[in-house]
Amino acid sequence: MTPTIAALIGLPPPIALLGSLIFVGYLYARDNRQRPNITGAVWLPIIWVVLMGSRSVSQWLYLLKLPISLGAVEEGNPLDALIYLMLILAGLHVLNKRQVNLSEFVNNNGWVVAFLLYCFIAIIWSDYPFVSFKRWIKVLGHPVMALVLLTEPDPGEAIARLMKRSAYFLLTFSIVAIKWYPGIGRRFDDFTGLAVNVGISQSKNTLGCGCMVLGLFFVWLFIRVWRTEKSRGRRDELRLLGLLLLMDAYLLRKSHDATATLCLLTAIAVIFLTGRRWLNKKLIGIYVATALVGLVVAELAFGLFERIGELTGHSSTLMGRMELWRQCLAVDTNPILGVGFESFWLGDRLHLLKQGRPWQPNEAHNGYLETYLNLGIVGLLMLFGLITAIFRKIRVELFRNPDWGRFQLGFLIALIFYNLTEATFKGLSLTWFIFFMVAIKYPGVGYEPASQPSAGLAEEELVYTHE
Repeated sequence: MTPTIAALIGLPPPIALLGSLIFVGYLYARDNRQRPNITGAVWLPIIWVVLMGSRSVSQWLYLLKLPISLGAVEEGNPLDALIYLMLILAGLHVLNKRQVNLSEFVNNNGWVVAFLLYCFIAIIWSDYPFVSFKRWIKVLGHPVMALVLLTEPDPGEAIARLMKRSAYFLLTFSIVAIKWYPGIGRRFDDFTGLAVNVGISQSKNTLGCGCMVLGLFFVWLFIRVWRTEKSRGRRDELRLLGLLLLMDAYLLRKSHDATATLCLLTAIAVIFLTGRRWLNKKLIGIYVATALVGLVVAELAFGLFERIGELTGHSSTLMGRMELWRQCLAVDTNPILGVGFESFWLGDRLHLLKQGRPWQPNEAHNGYLETYLNLGIVGLLMLFGLITAIFRKIRVELFRNPDWGRFQLGFLIALIFYNLTEATFKGLSLTWFIFFMVAIKYPGVGYEPASQPSAGLAEEELVYTHE
């Protein structure tokens, strides 16, 4: 299976794949030679992120022509369920060995615990309680994996290695799939019927979402490394980050995900603005509130979303989503409590919303509407409360550790806007995992800049010190 572009380059697909395997192997070996102050447990969240950013194990086995069923929408695949459960149990084992104090965690993460607890209670009124319960267990894996990172000897280094090692695999093999293996890297869009690039992800939106998260982190890290003293380590790190950013930009362009691109640019702007000395960080809440009010006024007065859709060439897609939103709201649900945790797109409702469409919707394409449908007004208010609590945490972080606070604020704003046209406050979404990583405050851990560069890197890394 050799696409035209591969023939033009003159590189056979097996050679391209072999070269990519050698390249990725070299990057992993380079990481190991630097001897970062992290443990082998970091591989658990790395595997977690790679699975979310690519495809499930059963889907990979299916692509290899192995006799395996992908499973029904309601039941899922037993093999995937077992793998996710094993990762979660392994994460819990690590946390138990590190003697993570549950009561302290609850006291310091009240909104996170309250939201997850309400999601668990919402299983009771679901039409499919067992399916809902299994999905809740998967979501529970996000805070577990986040805690594995935050309890590392050097959590800042652990987060950096998570992002880079995940990117080595996701970015490299997505490019290989798009260029040399179109049977994997490309597919026809259900909505438009046009061919789209997905890489090794499940959809173009998943590819764009992953590029948004990785791109934002590498831009932030590039800025930090750039400010350090000149050295060979600094030069090598800048070259690596520059290469990863080029790969990320290429894939983001190939995904044609306007939402991810706009949110990434917005988040980068936030990082740059909050790094200016003339910006009064004490007034950051007023700045954000003013910006949100301005956007609401612009939408009411000028139809901002529609005009953005026209400028980006996605007006037809946006109109289709608005029609889907109207139909979702017309479905009979409990406005106070919703239909149950992640239960809306099951059973008769799934088939009802397919009528008249050549494609099968499986999400509301709006994170806030999705939350309302599943958890009702109560769940939506709790989500807003959780976001507000995270913002308050970030405001403190901007004074204690300005660099990390800037990344957190940029990501949070990107996520808030991203969920206007996509639904990622649920399931095994990469942004949902990063959301919990940003949200969680592990008790007894503080942040302060390192006085010396970490092993193998000429840069200031985040150091978490036990108080």
